[in-house]
Amino acid sequence: MVVAPSLDILRKNLRETAKNLNLDGTFIFQRENPNTRHITSKCGVFFIVHCSPSTSLSLKICAPFETVVQKHKIKNRTNLKQVFQEEWDNISSDTTKKLVESVPRRSEAIIKAEGHVIKY
Repeated sequence: MVVAPSLDILRKNLRETAKNLNLDGTFIFQRENPNTRHITSKCGVFFIVHCSPSTSLSLKICAPFETVVQKHKIKNRTNLKQVFQEEWDNISSDTTKKLVESVPRRSEAIIKAEGHVIKY
């Protein structure tokens, strides 16, 4: 992989796409695969580790939504929004408390695993 052209492509295309989507300055580019064999260190600055699925509380809290939504017969976008709102309101404070309390353990596990996959 040639570093300079790849880095220029990332810079140009990411910023241009973000601007077109009205996300300019408000997005974080994340990599999906934790395998870094094919990423140069200079291009790696675009891949934010702290936003990985291992540390993402939103993924843990939103995961049950997929199964809950499938139980409803969604007819349109408004109905989908209504179902999401109802289910969001049903999330218990204990659930969110447990997630927040798990952050130190998650952080320790990530540090111990040196960036590799963890159980969370």
